[in-house]
Amino acid sequence: MTRKKETKLIKKPVYEGGLKAMRDFVKSNMKYPKEALMQKVEGTVSVFYEINHLGDVIHTRVQSGIGHGCDEEAQRIVKLFKFEIDDLPFRRKVKFNKTIRIHFRLPKEVDKPTSPPVKPKISTAYTYTVTSSNPNPKVDKGDSKSYSYTIRY
Repeated sequence: MTRKKETKLIKKPVYEGGLKAMRDFVKSNMKYPKEALMQKVEGTVSVFYEINHLGDVIHTRVQSGIGHGCDEEAQRIVKLFKFEIDDLPFRRKVKFNKTIRIHFRLPKEVDKPTSPPVKPKISTAYTYTVTSSNPNPKVDKGDSKSYSYTIRY
């Protein structure tokens, strides 16, 4: 069995978990700047960064930004990255350069219901009894009447 020969002397740094893990890391650590929220700013920030021989980000620079605190937030996130670097030949201390684009999108607002809220139904029942004003209770000619009303709001 023949092995394929390594053609590169120095291997590039790799983010553990790959590109998907890097995107998830950015999404979970991003704090949308308050000023950008108030101004309703969206856009993409391009950040150039250097990685040292240990896999740490040592320098960042915004190549194209949108301002309102988004540039600083993108740099803060990139400085948190940690890369894996295979053993370098002859113990060389090499710096690697990369660029990343971080997208800032305004959070979606919760849709408010379009129909008015349903008011609870309240009902009140009143009962009236009408009697005659005859002072003699023994003489009752059946003038007593009873009424019932229900009022709903």
